[in-house]
Amino acid sequence: MEIDLGKVPFTMDFHPSDNLVTAGLISGDLHLYRFNADSVPQRLLEIHAHSESCRAARFINDGQVLTYVHLSSAIITGSSDRSILATDLETGSPIARLENAHEDAIFSLINLTESTIATGDDQGCIKVWDTRQRSCCNSFNAHEDYVSDMTFASDSMKLLSTRQNSYDFLSYVLFSGDGTLSVCNLRSNKIQSQSEFSEEELLSVVIMKNGRKVICGSQNGTLLLYSWGFFKDCSDRFTGLSPNSIDALLKLDEDRVITGSENGLIR
Repeated sequence: MEIDLGKVPFTMDFHPSDNLVTAGLISGDLHLYRFNADSVPQRLLEIHAHSESCRAARFINDGQVLTYVHLSSAIITGSSDRSILATDLETGSPIARLENAHEDAIFSLINLTESTIATGDDQGCIKVWDTRQRSCCNSFNAHEDYVSDMTFASDSMKLLSTRQNSYDFLSYVLFSGDGTLSVCNLRSNKIQSQSEFSEEELLSVVIMKNGRKVICGSQNGTLLLYSWGFFKDCSDRFTGLSPNSIDALLKLDEDRVITGSENGLIR
């Protein structure tokens, strides 16, 4: 399957239960496609979602999406124009928009629960949002560079995120950026611990081994492994995997991970 978007894509997400894929473009446009193995992908939506680049897009299903109305499905996007938008999946109509959600450009976004999402910006600020109240319920300034990626451990209430040259975590969430890893508690709204400085720029993150290991993709093509609860320094490294940065990670199962590199190769 190949889709010509016409402009540079900054983000994409697959629907968890349907053959749908969405992409956010450098132009601020949002595209939605239906795909099948034996047919050409069909574009369902093309909307101008943001005035600047659309950097993050995620499907939201069976949850409250920045409104009090219960929705079957929607797409939430974050932009370098600092806004967050919820778009109806069926009609493409805007459900709700939060202007000036961050002081700096939004770079990453992730679903936490049916009523909460987290966003990260270019200056290392991470915010957790109550989508029912359209309000920020947690805020962490744990980095000095952009939050490049986040993942969520629902069983331990932690969010993980990655940033250029750093790494940090929340209770429920983890983040990485400026070469350090921090653990932040969402309940107490405090940073619990922070790793030693790492020379590698951390760009992607995933939780493996049933929550026992955290893997980060780096700028130099190395995978860094952290043992859960021991975040001061990585416990192992996979080197020589790629001469290019590992910008994306996807867990295939608890023992295998898919990597996406700067040169376009998937391994």
